[in-house]
Amino acid sequence: MFATRFAPSPTGYLHKGHAVSALTAFTAARAADGRFVLRIEDIDATRCRPAFEAAICEDLAWLGLDWETPVRRQSEHADDYLAALGRLEADGLLYRCFRTRREVAEAMASAPHGPMEVFRSGPLPPDEEARRLAAGEAFAWRLSLDAAERKLGGFAGLDFLEEDEGRIPARPELGGDVVLARKDVGVAYHLAVTVDDALQGITHVIRGRDLFEATHVQRLLQALLGLPTPAYRHHGLLVGPDGRRLAKRDRAETLRSLREQGMTPADLRKELGFG
Repeated sequence: MFATRFAPSPTGYLHKGHAVSALTAFTAARAADGRFVLRIEDIDATRCRPAFEAAICEDLAWLGLDWETPVRRQSEHADDYLAALGRLEADGLLYRCFRTRREVAEAMASAPHGPMEVFRSGPLPPDEEARRLAAGEAFAWRLSLDAAERKLGGFAGLDFLEEDEGRIPARPELGGDVVLARKDVGVAYHLAVTVDDALQGITHVIRGRDLFEATHVQRLLQALLGLPTPAYRHHGLLVGPDGRRLAKRDRAETLRSLREQGMTPADLRKELGFG
């Protein structure tokens, strides 16, 4: 059965861009007589707030959406993600990276091909790693692209269906050795969302174009973990007067404020092309 999802992080209030994503997924699910899932991606406990989660549900209900219950909250399913992380570690696909974000940025900036080169480091020598662990130094688990290539025999056969464009070769090498777990936020986005989509039976991932590049990494994780690959649709993004996409960090006008100003759900749906 067709199943798609809207998966916001409760780090702020929803804006029109979120409404486009939610309505696009919801409309597709209803047209296919399928499932629409709301998932709360709250693994980053340092930024997520219960009040924002409550506001998300309130805004979506105001828009006229309904969804399956119970809602899956990532913060309640750490065991699922740690199990997947353990499988990758057991297969020799992860390594401990002791560099800080700043050190990684400096390493990339000084790379032979300039600052756009992706980060690919690999594990430290065993004795140095043991010394750093004994000293209690913090580290992140990174996915080793070199080990992943060896396991899969290369990335040549790795692809995914982008509904408006056909099959697209996955190029996970463009993302470098991505972080899959970090002490401050636990398991990272790429791993959590890949596991969630599989566990929830998501057949179609419908989301903004800004997440297109993430699909390449997630397709690799699906292959490494033996998980199904959904079809994808990455829709265009709403932009503000300055031409930049709407974002919480820029304090884009929220659905909450539009509602307080007297806008109706019908007005907003019509404005966004869902009237």
